[in-house]
Amino acid sequence: METLSNLECFVRTADAGSFSEAARRLGLTPAAVSRNVAMLEKNLAARLFHRSTRRLTLTEAGERLREGIAGNLEELQSALAAVSTGRLEPAGTLKVSMSPSIGMGWLMPVLPAFLARFPRVRPEWHFENRQVDLVGEGYDAAIGGGFALRQGVVARRLAPAHVIAVASPGYLRTHTPPGHPSEAGNAGWIALRSLQSGRIRTWVMRNEAGAEVAVDTPPALVLSDPAAVREAALLGLGIAMLAVPDVLPHLEQGSLVRVLPDWHADVGVISLYYASRAQLPAKTRAFVDFVTDAFERDRLAERFAALPSNA
Repeated sequence: METLSNLECFVRTADAGSFSEAARRLGLTPAAVSRNVAMLEKNLAARLFHRSTRRLTLTEAGERLREGIAGNLEELQSALAAVSTGRLEPAGTLKVSMSPSIGMGWLMPVLPAFLARFPRVRPEWHFENRQVDLVGEGYDAAIGGGFALRQGVVARRLAPAHVIAVASPGYLRTHTPPGHPSEAGNAGWIALRSLQSGRIRTWVMRNEAGAEVAVDTPPALVLSDPAAVREAALLGLGIAMLAVPDVLPHLEQGSLVRVLPDWHADVGVISLYYASRAQLPAKTRAFVDFVTDAFERDRLAERFAALPSNA
C-alpha cells in the first residue's frame, strides 16, 4: 500500500512540472519530494516521469496514475483528517485567485466572519488581474470574469460585469461631460493599457434600447492598473471607464459621479470558478457557499448592474 505522502508528492509534481515548485506548494524540500516520487516509482516498478534539465513530463504510466487518483486525493486527505480529529470540519490551505477590486473591496470585509466559522481553514488569497490555471497552479478557486472553461472547471455566476464612465464632481464643474458616447472625443479620457496585450482598452457602450457605440478616442492619460485609473479620476484628471465594483463605494459617497448614466459596457459576468468533482473538498465547498451567500445577502448582483438607478 502506497503512503499518502508519496501519492501527494506525485500529483503535485505532475501539476507543477517540477520538484521545486511541488515542494514549495507542499512546504517540503525538493529533495524530499524527489525522494517520495522515486520511492513510488520503485514500489510500482514503473517510471512515472521523463526527467530533463528543464522540466518533468509524465510517462504513459504516469498519465494513467494521475488520471486515476488526482481527482480523489483531496477527498481522501479530508476524510483522513476528519477521522483523525473526530470532526467533519473544513480544514487546510485555501488558495484563491481574485481581482484586487473584488478581493479587497468586497471579500476582505467578510473574511473575519469566514474565519470565525471555519477556524481550521488557512486562506491564501492572491489578488491579481489575470486568468489562472486552477489545476496547474494549485488553486482551489478563482473569482473573476472571462475564464476559459477547461474540462472539469465549473463557473458559478455571481454578478454582471459592467463598466461605466465616471468622473469627480470637481472635474465636471470645470468640464462639459459628453451627452452621448459619440462625443467622447471632446472629453478628457483616462485610458487603461492592458499588461497582458499591451494595448489600450477600448469599449463598446450600450443603452437599455440596445443601441451600441464604440468609444475609441485618443486618451488624455494612460495608466496600466484599474486602481490607478480610479485614483486619477478621484483626483479630477478626467473621465474613466471602470467596472462597477471598482467605483461603487465612491458613487455612493459622492466622490465620483456617473457620466453617460444611460450607457455602459457589458464585458460578461463575474463568476466563481472551481474544479468540478463528485465531492468538493470541505474547505472549497465552505468557501463557495460562503461567497455565494455573501453576494445574495448584500445584493451585489443587483448593485453591480449598471442601471440608471446607480448613477
